[in-house]
Amino acid sequence: MAQTGNASEILKRPLGKSDLQVSALAMGGYHLGSAENQDAAREMVQHAIDCGINFFDNAWDYHNGQSESWLGYALAGRRKEVVLMTKVCTQGRDKTVAMQMLEESLRRLKTDYLDVWQIHEVIYENDPDFIFGSNGAAEALLQAKKEGKVRLIGFTGHKKPEIHLRMLSHGFPFDTVQMPLNAFDATFRSFEEQVLPEARKQGLAIFGMKSLGGSGEFVREGAITAAQALRYAMSLPVTTTISGMESMEVLKQNLAIAKGFWPLSGTEMAQIRNVCRPAAADGHLELFKTTTKYDGDIGRQQHGYPLVEELPA
Repeated sequence: MAQTGNASEILKRPLGKSDLQVSALAMGGYHLGSAENQDAAREMVQHAIDCGINFFDNAWDYHNGQSESWLGYALAGRRKEVVLMTKVCTQGRDKTVAMQMLEESLRRLKTDYLDVWQIHEVIYENDPDFIFGSNGAAEALLQAKKEGKVRLIGFTGHKKPEIHLRMLSHGFPFDTVQMPLNAFDATFRSFEEQVLPEARKQGLAIFGMKSLGGSGEFVREGAITAAQALRYAMSLPVTTTISGMESMEVLKQNLAIAKGFWPLSGTEMAQIRNVCRPAAADGHLELFKTTTKYDGDIGRQQHGYPLVEELPA
């Protein structure tokens, strides 16, 4: 994968088959909505851009739309400097709902187009059937791209590699795919081993996420340092690694790791995987795979499952 950069910059990589270049580190949208307030979020976004981050993630349902609204506010006057992505949260609902969500996202983000629009949280066994069914979300992706409202289309999920592979088996013209990729994933229910090769074969732009476990679980348990975890994730053959940063402190920590970053060697990556392997074997720190903690309420509702807070302790 071609990449450019020097010791004082954040590495840039091609965004799939497009003519865009994106930073190897991207700012996650969910954690941005957890900032102290809207102005704090704006300060973080502006600082990130000034320091070389140009890829910004979001989703229609993050903090009930607050994350998109705060990002739109933060990007005022700087929209053309960034690659902007958000995600549609249909979870089984039809093309009409998806297009309505797109208009809401554009309004919140204060833009008339998206660089990337993805189907969010494809984590249930019947999701591919809904998405590719008649009048499904896949049709909305194609319509939005045809109308020029989005440049690139894709999907994301965090639960099972098999579901990603089913999505990729349809011959649909996806441009992008997002998945959990970290030093623990290689040992348990691995997206790195099962999905990453197929996504590369299809020439997709690959977005890694959950580099520290979703909320820093790997680091809090003492299994790995933040620097090791982020460097491992960024060293994989991905377009960018999306990292949640809810404070200026965390942003500056990640910027320090990303500036001057160059991919680890195969030997170095193997060493990190081996250190993590005992703690990674049963997936207990990859809660997004093994629990409902990272499953959105909307998705559970649409599939007829109880909300997380309604489940027995």
